[in-house]
Amino acid sequence: MSPEYGAAERPPRSYLLLGSTGSIGTSTLDIQAAHPRRFRPVGLAAHSSVEKLEDQVRRFRPSWAVLVDEEASRSLRRRLSDLSDVRVLGGTSGLLEMIAAAPCDLVVHGISGAAGLRASVAALERGLALALANKESLVVAGERLVRLARERGAPLLPVDSEHSAIFQCLGGEPQRRFRRLILTGSGGPFVDRPLHSFDSIRPEEALRHPNWTMGARITVGSATMMNKALEVIEAHHLFGAEPERIHVVIHRQSIVHSMVEYEDGSVLAQLGPPDMKVPIHVAMCWPERAETSYVGFDPRLFAKLSFEERSAERFPAVDLGYRAVREGGVLGAALNAADEIAVQRFLAGEISFTDIQRVNERVFESAPRVINPDLEELVEVDRWARAEAQQCLPSSIS
Repeated sequence: MSPEYGAAERPPRSYLLLGSTGSIGTSTLDIQAAHPRRFRPVGLAAHSSVEKLEDQVRRFRPSWAVLVDEEASRSLRRRLSDLSDVRVLGGTSGLLEMIAAAPCDLVVHGISGAAGLRASVAALERGLALALANKESLVVAGERLVRLARERGAPLLPVDSEHSAIFQCLGGEPQRRFRRLILTGSGGPFVDRPLHSFDSIRPEEALRHPNWTMGARITVGSATMMNKALEVIEAHHLFGAEPERIHVVIHRQSIVHSMVEYEDGSVLAQLGPPDMKVPIHVAMCWPERAETSYVGFDPRLFAKLSFEERSAERFPAVDLGYRAVREGGVLGAALNAADEIAVQRFLAGEISFTDIQRVNERVFESAPRVINPDLEELVEVDRWARAEAQQCLPSSIS
């Protein structure tokens, strides 16, 4: 079987890449470079990285290029004026126009933050397969997105390593009967650090993940385990699992990406090195498998794989995820927005590491309780929670 298996039988799969200059985007383009006959990027989108996006456009020659920042898009348009076959757009409206009109059947969505929600909706409205690395879309509006995907017959393909693992263990059928889902997390860089020293954790320490190379917010989220809180919410929406059937365990090696326990007691696990290119490639090829050069799991290199219960005292953030699922409404949106701002403030030196949890709890407890919110209500709560998290002073959250 050749590395370009399938290329002779069909044309390259055309896709849009949202967040092309971020960690998911650059990993996706690494896959593109390795398999140019398997995939074709029709459009690239980023927020404001003019030089990076220009380099990507010149290398991969998409037909569309979008920068959400309007001023940056004007700069990009000038710099690409010699490429008459590339349509350069700006703003959220330009992003949505590309999703609505560009000829493709797949959107790889790596835009970080709740800003990616409208893009997720637009892709599913059109019936496109959505390879979703933007976990915030599911956290904020998971019930709506899953329903929309079902109505439009649009495959919703998780790219998060944990949910990709569950998706694969379920054979690509999210509604298969299971007893529980087991989400794994490394515990981050502070899994053994004395709790009394958490107040003194510096941003550069929180950004040193022992296994993964990721963006800043998700790396800090691994240290607090807020990423697992959000993943609990995602798993609930993607796989229809009640919180009682979602279990979080510490797995320091980051080799077992998640597990599914079936009703008969059988447990299936997906294993592999901590490399985001693997779940991205799985989503881009689904429902097929295609050969790559990525190294799989070599059991000879690991004397043991360990699993431990999560300490609620050390990682209280996870409990907020379970509460958001149980209480529903807009709480997922509020929690996600609060954490995004709290992490930004921590990285800027405005608040301490432990203040992140305090900010999140403060916003969560004061969030409005709205039953069956519509999209505009979710967006409004997102704005409200960001403002609340920004205003929380260290003296008021201790």
